[in-house]
Amino acid sequence: MHVRESWLLFALGSALFAALTAVFGKLGVAGINSNLATFIRTVVILIVTAGILSLRQEWAKPSGLPWHSWLFLVLSGIATGLSWLCYYHALKLGPVSKVAPIDKLSVAFAIVLALVFLGEKPSWPLLIGGILIVAGAMVIVLF
Repeated sequence: MHVRESWLLFALGSALFAALTAVFGKLGVAGINSNLATFIRTVVILIVTAGILSLRQEWAKPSGLPWHSWLFLVLSGIATGLSWLCYYHALKLGPVSKVAPIDKLSVAFAIVLALVFLGEKPSWPLLIGGILIVAGAMVIVLF
């Protein structure tokens, strides 16, 4: 598989940037309203994403997108926004070292939702990994 097409490379990049998000977010939310911090972050994401689309010449007419793409992207956007609002408020109130691992329980939730709603097939490594993620988050928060 070509490096630019490797899902693993992009998944590792996502993890690295998520870690930086936690640290920078904790520093940025200090002394300001967490909802305002989320709004500022969202505007920056909009500008950066528009810049990438422009540089790569990947803009498409929204009218050409299927309705189900619109529906699920809007629902995803709502879920993302609510996640970010909760995340930044949690960062304002708690330590990154505890907030970030709890946030990563999203991985376990995603596994369950993918099995139930997307028909993905369970496997022992998947189930054991999901259980270990939950156990790790519990250890970090409870001890």
